[in-house]
Amino acid sequence: MDKNAIKKFAIWARTELIARVLLKGVEYGITEDNIEDANADSAHGKVLTADEKKQRQALIAEINDKGYKQVMEEVAYTWFNRFSALRFMEVNGYLPSHVRVFTDEENNFKPQIITEAIHLDLDGLNMEKVYELKEAEKTEELYKYLLIVQCNALNKILPGMFQKIADYTELLLPDNLLREGSVIQQMIELIPEDDWKDAVQIIGWLYQYYNSEKKDDVFAALKKNVKITKENIPAATQLFTPDWIVRYMVENSLGRLWLEGHPDVKEQLLPTEEEQSAYAAGKRDPEDTKWHYYLEEAEQEPEVQAQLAEIRKEYAALTPDQLKVIDPCSGSGHILAYMFDVLMKIYESYGYTTREAVASIVENNLYGLDIDDRAAQLAYFAVMMKARQYDRRFFSRGIQPHVYAIVESNHVDKFAVDYFCNGDAKLTTAMDTIIKELHDAKEYGSILTVTPQNWTALYDRFAEITEDINMSRETALRELLPLVQVAEALAQKYDAVVTNPPYMGISNGDGKLNTLVKKKFPDTKSDLFAVFIERCNAMIQKNRLLGIITQHSWMFISTFENMRSKCLNHDILNMAHLGARAFEEIGGEVVQTTSFIQRNSFVKNYIGTYSRLVSYTTQYDKEKAFLSKKDIYKAKQSGFYEIPGNPIAYWVSERTLKAFESDHLLKDTVSASVGIQTGDNEKFLHFWWEIFNTEIMFCAKNVQDSYQEKKWFPYNKGGEFRKWSGNDLTVIDWQNDGEHIKENSQLTGHHYQQYADSLKFKPLVTWSRITTGTPAFRLKPAGYLSDMAGFSLYAEEMNLRAVAAYCNSVVAKHYLSFLAPTLNIMVGSVLSMPFDLPVNELNNINGFVDRLMGISKSDWDSFETSWDFQHHPLLRKVSTIAEAFDQWQAECDDRFNHLKANEEELNRIFIDIYGLQDELTPEVEDKDVTVRKADLGRDIRSFISYAVGCMFGRYSLDEDGLAYAGGEWDASKYASFAADKDNIIPICDDEYFEDDIVGLFVEFVKTVYGAETLDENLKFIADALGGKGQPKDVIRNYFLNDFYSDHCKIYQKRPIYWLFDSGKKNGFKALIYMHRYQPDTIARIRTDYVHEQQARYRTAIADLEQRIANASTGERVKLNKKLTTLQAQDTEIRTYEEKIHHLADQMISIDLDDGVKKNYAIFQDVLAKIK
Repeated sequence: MDKNAIKKFAIWARTELIARVLLKGVEYGITEDNIEDANADSAHGKVLTADEKKQRQALIAEINDKGYKQVMEEVAYTWFNRFSALRFMEVNGYLPSHVRVFTDEENNFKPQIITEAIHLDLDGLNMEKVYELKEAEKTEELYKYLLIVQCNALNKILPGMFQKIADYTELLLPDNLLREGSVIQQMIELIPEDDWKDAVQIIGWLYQYYNSEKKDDVFAALKKNVKITKENIPAATQLFTPDWIVRYMVENSLGRLWLEGHPDVKEQLLPTEEEQSAYAAGKRDPEDTKWHYYLEEAEQEPEVQAQLAEIRKEYAALTPDQLKVIDPCSGSGHILAYMFDVLMKIYESYGYTTREAVASIVENNLYGLDIDDRAAQLAYFAVMMKARQYDRRFFSRGIQPHVYAIVESNHVDKFAVDYFCNGDAKLTTAMDTIIKELHDAKEYGSILTVTPQNWTALYDRFAEITEDINMSRETALRELLPLVQVAEALAQKYDAVVTNPPYMGISNGDGKLNTLVKKKFPDTKSDLFAVFIERCNAMIQKNRLLGIITQHSWMFISTFENMRSKCLNHDILNMAHLGARAFEEIGGEVVQTTSFIQRNSFVKNYIGTYSRLVSYTTQYDKEKAFLSKKDIYKAKQSGFYEIPGNPIAYWVSERTLKAFESDHLLKDTVSASVGIQTGDNEKFLHFWWEIFNTEIMFCAKNVQDSYQEKKWFPYNKGGEFRKWSGNDLTVIDWQNDGEHIKENSQLTGHHYQQYADSLKFKPLVTWSRITTGTPAFRLKPAGYLSDMAGFSLYAEEMNLRAVAAYCNSVVAKHYLSFLAPTLNIMVGSVLSMPFDLPVNELNNINGFVDRLMGISKSDWDSFETSWDFQHHPLLRKVSTIAEAFDQWQAECDDRFNHLKANEEELNRIFIDIYGLQDELTPEVEDKDVTVRKADLGRDIRSFISYAVGCMFGRYSLDEDGLAYAGGEWDASKYASFAADKDNIIPICDDEYFEDDIVGLFVEFVKTVYGAETLDENLKFIADALGGKGQPKDVIRNYFLNDFYSDHCKIYQKRPIYWLFDSGKKNGFKALIYMHRYQPDTIARIRTDYVHEQQARYRTAIADLEQRIANASTGERVKLNKKLTTLQAQDTEIRTYEEKIHHLADQMISIDLDDGVKKNYAIFQDVLAKIK
């Protein structure tokens, strides 16, 4: 199946159909901004027929109810569904007329329905009109007419897909359907005919891809805090379930129910070992219908077997027609279609004929619900096509499936209700209850709980009024019958519920959904998928089965602890734990899923079967591993209670579980705290380099130390994957114990929170909340405050080092793999780890930690974003930068290897302490070693950055660390290499100025390594930058084109050097150092640099013009090209001068405490954009 072709078509078709439907709206005087009178006899200059007038009135009424955009999109979607259904039916020969609607027999875009028009036998076809249109050669009009008649004719057999089009959808059927490039032509052209043979796949992928752009729009709006409304929930949550997962869920729920009660048919329904091996190897016979995804039950203890035998007696008494199954979130019908296949095997094994089985499945077994009308249409269609596949004459039998769109009772006609109930008190009570319970039903979908009623009495009354002539009869049948059908489907209990529910954080939904979920589902209120686990369990009869696929977070995180306790009162029979990338359309680690089978029973000591597929990185590899029965675990459900929080940690060993029996957990050794929430991070948090270094207090010991002149304090805020030391980038305004934050909260109402004074500024162990693999813990000395995202542990210093060692060990990683296997490592999970403080090993462990801290800090401080950075690592007492780099590379390798070796020794110690030698090895992968190796390109660029720092006086070759980042300027610090006097360094395409940046850089390299090796060193630098040409030209191009983007990247979009930039023509560029900015800096840029550069351009242009006048033809072309460049630069700098003049006159002062973002914005018209 060509999914790319399907995707391309579906995405394009949505845009095209909506545009065409909107055009038809204009034709009838209906636009978003204006709707002509609903009762008018003409619209947009066109006289309306009686039918058109009626349809137009219905359309306007619908727009008034739902909104213009929503209605137009629904119409476009309805036609998309109809076109897709007609195409499927014509390709598979399912059209009762046996006449193709879109193509001829050779699949050419020559609709057979046109050539056969005068021979057609379709209900409602006006042959006189056909002849009239044919004779007038109005082929397009004829085609539209035949298409509408065909859809109306199909209403008799497929009313759920082809509703009568005597409504506004007929009015808005797009024009020009026969033209090249129309939706129909593209559908035939782009999607191979063979792809239409499988109804479930083609319909499922069309549905998903049609919704994909809308899904993107919904999530883009969500980022702007626009909640997901009921109309948009389907697009936001729709996800086509992979076929193998559908098979797994259905075979192990519905299939298992039958096999356990009728074990004699196992040979008939399950594959042999040889058949399973061949299937797993990819050798698949299209005729093979055996259940290859069925998992056999684990061997159970005798007491368990006795209880299971009683349950299976119930199953044995079941006959196929008694089975009731539902997908309450049916989407396009994938699960329903496979349930149909499995039910067919069950019926056949029981001796039914095919025709009897098909009729009984549709009438008795299968139910489907969806919140989305169009999805329900497709699911209905999939079931009907599945029935037609098994029974050629099915369409003539007049049987309709129980597949419905959720309907709501908000606009029910009261007269129709009174007419229907006809004074019967019981009917009145029943209908009143249904109407009340289905109010706003589209907001909630299948999570609604509906009271059981006397359904027989209700349906008898519908049968009674069918032939009635009362004026309310039609309304009662149209409005009330769907309500009763949906209510019954929601109220009754089922033998199997199988579904892929929506995944959506409840906080992203609108108010009504939020309110109901919090009230009715307090233990699962975080996400809709969890709500559906709870709701679906309530839909199942005692001892019956649920098959479901959801995100796996419910298995582990503390938010769902109460839910887990409830779930563990139901037997988990088996699970396919999928992890990330189970859906090929979703990359990354965010959506991690599990599919499982649960029985509505509690059998103590039941042993479930778990297929662990989380380590496989593709959908294909997961399926292959599942079929090959790799990574299968057997786990007693009662064992989950032994671990704090009851995570579903099925893969842990008995030895691992025993560690929790000692009752010594990490929480017994440490205190923990979530940190500060400022209420306005942009105002109160900055990177340390944004402000004057003299304003930062690095050595606070307690809260009392915050009551002094210094305003800023080191702030622990999570950060990148890094162990032991580092990630020290942020400072917080905490002067006088955070008085500015507290005042701001009172003034603005922004929420802020803090933590206990006794923990502030104390040594701590911290980690970043979000991780994608190995957790990383860091040990911080005294002096820090902590953020909400930088979780912290506190203890006595001796113990704290041991805690850091343990938390960074493979043992802790092992425990966290089931205590916190999601992207978030929360405090509770860390505190729940077993921890026996190894007193006899304490000094040894702390010695390792001291070494590891020293190695890690040495690495962190080698880069200029560390506040303890001393000097660039390529500054060495050698004559070439190549030799300096070699030494640096050896130093990095040595540091890397030492860190790795020390971590592995610690791992050995902890593995021995916890007796996990059979489960864990001490080796550390290179990717988990968090010190950096040398990188020539990166390190040369950082050397250039350091050189620029020396040019501005931020650094000095004569002293380590920061020479100037606030305070008094001391020119005597820069004896070896002078700092730029005016804090303005131009970057030009030639050496126009005395303090040209390339000239200064060359002088810097000469100063550091000597004049004798200057050319060699410049060439080495140029080669490392990767440019072509002379070394100085390569370096100049780097400064012109790449230096600033590198600087912004290193300084995380908060640059300390600001680039004054006239634009893309490089008319003028100059850097300043923001810590040396003065109110007259811009005025000096204008007068000393911009004006001088303008004068140079004028002189150069005049010179070139004279040379061109006297040049030969060949030389003239070259000179003209140069002249064009100079003229463009001259024009650009002229415009720039006007902008900078405006700012220069204002003599603007800045306050570095406001941070780069706010200050940079003041000058944004004359500064380069930060990218």
